[in-house]
Amino acid sequence: APQFSFSRLKGADPVLGVEMASTGEVGCFGKDLSEALLKAMISVGFTLPKKNICLTIGKIEDKASFLPSANKLHQLGYSLFATEGTAAFLMENHVPVTVLHKARSEKSPNIADYIGEKKLDLVIDIPKSYSHDEITDGYLIRRRAIDSNIPLITNLQIGRALVDAFAKYKIEDLIIKPWSAYKAR
Repeated sequence: APQFSFSRLKGADPVLGVEMASTGEVGCFGKDLSEALLKAMISVGFTLPKKNICLTIGKIEDKASFLPSANKLHQLGYSLFATEGTAAFLMENHVPVTVLHKARSEKSPNIADYIGEKKLDLVIDIPKSYSHDEITDGYLIRRRAIDSNIPLITNLQIGRALVDAFAKYKIEDLIIKPWSAYKAR
C-alpha cells in the first residue's frame, strides 16, 4: 500500500499518474490478497468504513465494473451515497443509494457538505479522465475528502479489492504473525 502526503500538499489533486511517487510503501503478508491488502492499508493510516460510503464513478464501463462491489457493500450493511450519474446507474440496477448533489451545486444534500461534516466514512471517486487542466467537481470532492481526513480511493481495481476484503475480514480477524511464520523453510 502506498503512503502519500496529500494532506500536506495543499491544493494537489490526489489522483495519481504514472509519474507520481508515494512517500513510502508498506508491504504486508496475509493468508490471501484480501488480508494482506487490509493490513497494508491500515498500516498507512486507512480506517475501515463503519457505515457510510460515497461512490462517484465517471465512466459507464467503470460503473458497470464496480456494480458487483456496490451490491456487496449494500449486502454488508453499508449505506451508499453517490453523485447523480452514479446514483442513477446504481438505482437502475437495484442498488439502494442516496443521491448527493455535486460539490459546486447549490442543491441539498450536497456531497461537499457531507464530506465537510464528516457524514461519510469512505469516498471512492473514480475519475472519468485524469486531466488536470481544470478544477472539476471530482477534484473538489477528492480534495475535500483529503482535507477532512476521510479515506479516499481513486483506483477502480483497489476499490473492488477493498470491497472484497471488507466482505471477507473484520479488523479483529487480521492476525499478526512473526516474520518466522512466513520465511521459506
